[in-house]
Amino acid sequence: MYKSKGLILTLLLFSLSIVSLNANAKLPIGMNTNEIMQVDPSVPFVNLFKMAMPFREAKKLTKGRIIYDQDGWPRKLNGGQAGSYVVHWIPEGSLPKGRYTVLYDGEGQITYGGDAKLIHSQPGKDIIELHAGKDKHLQVSLIIKRSEPQNYLRNIRVLLPGGICANNPFRRVSSARQCRGNYQSFERYHDKILFNPDYLKFMKDFKVIRMMNISGITRNPIRSWQDMPQMSKATWAGMEGVRGAPLEVMVRLANILNRNAWFNLPHAADNQFVRQYAVYIKKHLRPHLKAYIEYTNENWNTVFMQSRYTKKMGLKYKLDRDINQASYKYYSQRAVEIFRIFEQVFGNTKRLVRVMGVWSANRYMTPVVMEHKGAYRYVDAMAIAPYFFVHRKALSGVNSVPSVFKLLEDDKKNPYSMNNVYKMIRQQMEYAKKYKVKLIAYEGGQHLTAPGTHSTRDYPNPYLIGANRANTMEKFYVDFLNHWNKITGGSLFVAFSAPRNCQFYGCWGIKEHINEPDNKAPKYRALKRFF
Repeated sequence: MYKSKGLILTLLLFSLSIVSLNANAKLPIGMNTNEIMQVDPSVPFVNLFKMAMPFREAKKLTKGRIIYDQDGWPRKLNGGQAGSYVVHWIPEGSLPKGRYTVLYDGEGQITYGGDAKLIHSQPGKDIIELHAGKDKHLQVSLIIKRSEPQNYLRNIRVLLPGGICANNPFRRVSSARQCRGNYQSFERYHDKILFNPDYLKFMKDFKVIRMMNISGITRNPIRSWQDMPQMSKATWAGMEGVRGAPLEVMVRLANILNRNAWFNLPHAADNQFVRQYAVYIKKHLRPHLKAYIEYTNENWNTVFMQSRYTKKMGLKYKLDRDINQASYKYYSQRAVEIFRIFEQVFGNTKRLVRVMGVWSANRYMTPVVMEHKGAYRYVDAMAIAPYFFVHRKALSGVNSVPSVFKLLEDDKKNPYSMNNVYKMIRQQMEYAKKYKVKLIAYEGGQHLTAPGTHSTRDYPNPYLIGANRANTMEKFYVDFLNHWNKITGGSLFVAFSAPRNCQFYGCWGIKEHINEPDNKAPKYRALKRFF
């Protein structure tokens, strides 16, 4: 009898675990890319110089009256020097150990600083070794000390050690011995390979890749197609308004991963820009993959210039006397214009997901955006960013890591507690049903920040960062995604974001660097349950 009861209990527990597993396994999870910068520990490219700080921005390294060519290479030093931070404050482990190859065209001299040591040099090629210091982070600088004006130093490539076996771009190998005659070294094939295998390995499990950050559209006033980032640029990094990957890179990433791609069109892009963008995607994105199309990003967010732009345009076209209403209506109107251009280029909407972004916490904005001139008729998905966090007015209650989680469950003290955010999702889901569109998340997850702080050591950042690293965060993410799954019926959730450092302005990365072990990444472990 006791054995029977034990067997029944075992079967019951097994059944419950299967139910839980199945519930977690049905949710499509996407991933947001990062901005291309020298501080990005997701390290997307084989050629590290594509994420290096532009020479003209590295004020502490670049000195003198430097003249640059159209791609940003120093054409004339005029007695000065041109420097760049190749990587800066990248956690140890983000990059593989070993010797890195630096290739360049032209004649001159390059020196290396920080955690880089020159091992061997010959014309057109240097070998350097990287070793993190006591701070357990990598900082690598590069300075052009001398350059012949008639054959100036250019096309610098700082390449990862090793390569890949040609049939597997998701695994980095150290030598040809690990392949069956199909070895491709990064030194020789970097243009063809392009992406860091560790980056591809991380990104491959996500269903949709949102290109917003890697495209560099934030605070970017770009209008014309001819101003798009080019493959030939010295680096795709830089300050806001400068950085951004070429469209070719974004489409190529989606194709290699074999994943649907989410594109954000710049707020000031003209119709010719939009048309050329659509033409390229139609021609080059794998025909079975879908293109999610969204006009700009968070036009309602006043920290971005796109908010000022849509307000100005809304008033210009006299869409409303209220400046915010005018902004929302212009955003809606321009989004539909962009959708219609894409539909014309593609011939239909079968390969498109037309995304209208709304503010998850503002239920009054949604009907304005969706109903302006019948916009909902041209929309496939309404996108929100459901974030849970400790509201500023409740931060004084943070005095430990457990207190963070306690406040995340306190519906009275914290307007952005888990339950309060679920209410926001339900409200937006009602609108989605009304307009007969999908409700999806363009971003979401934890949003633990302390506005006004300037260091990770400032109160209460150590506790907020500690909460991101605590195993309890895995449970909160699982609960959050299960609620999202239940409320939306299993709609796409695009997490924010690819691996990045914890900083005083937030601990946004699902991991803290691309090779961080899963046992140190509770948010990533939670997402994996839904793969």
